[in-house]
Amino acid sequence: MENRKPLGTQSLQRGLSILHLLGTHHAEGLRLTDISRKLGLEASTAHRLLACLISEHFVERNPSNKRFHLGIGSMQLALGATERLPLTERLRPIMQKIARISGDTVFLVARQGDFALCLHREHGDFPVHITTTLPGGSRPLGIGAGGSAIMSGMPTDEVISIYQRNVAAYQAVGLDLDTLLAALEDTRVHGFSQTVDVITQGISAIGMPIPLGSRPLAALSIGSISSRMQPERRRELGALLAECIAEISMETAQPKAAGTSR
Repeated sequence: MENRKPLGTQSLQRGLSILHLLGTHHAEGLRLTDISRKLGLEASTAHRLLACLISEHFVERNPSNKRFHLGIGSMQLALGATERLPLTERLRPIMQKIARISGDTVFLVARQGDFALCLHREHGDFPVHITTTLPGGSRPLGIGAGGSAIMSGMPTDEVISIYQRNVAAYQAVGLDLDTLLAALEDTRVHGFSQTVDVITQGISAIGMPIPLGSRPLAALSIGSISSRMQPERRRELGALLAECIAEISMETAQPKAAGTSR
């Protein structure tokens, strides 16, 4: 009896192969010719599959260099497992400490292309919990406090490119390019980002990048009602974030400093 694959299985397998390939080359991305060559696909077939994956947000294409990367949809598929992601597991105790001391809501966000993706959230004991950002939710970098903290470590030309690709989303919250660039410079000067009534009227937040590599790819932020986030308290919370993030840096450096080996 001939071993035939069910109708549609071949296309599904090819689409999954593309996602797996892009996952292993997510940082640098791949061109259409790279994908076709590595998977042995006709360029027209690869293009058709990529167009479908882009329409469903599983793949995104960088318009400046024509390279393909995993999209938001691919990241969201894994959100059911985010509670066990190494980064989430590692930072959960720190987030709980910040929430306990501040009483407010603490967020962990990570960069995903042009976007900041919320990975985890911890609530303090203040009765008003901030729910404008949910685990699994995303918005362009620079709109929220965590995304602004991440974006502050990027060169200006990269920031401008991201803004131009997502200009409608920025304009929807009244954020023009000059204001965004000024806010990022303020973040560099003060060491933490500040958003006041940007996403939701009456909600404010501060954020700080986590130095886990040469460029910030994640950040912690604290959000609360604006009446509770006056300038003096934002500075106090900024100092709290700096202290707790320093603990993360010390944990990272300790094995290297001790010269231990496995």
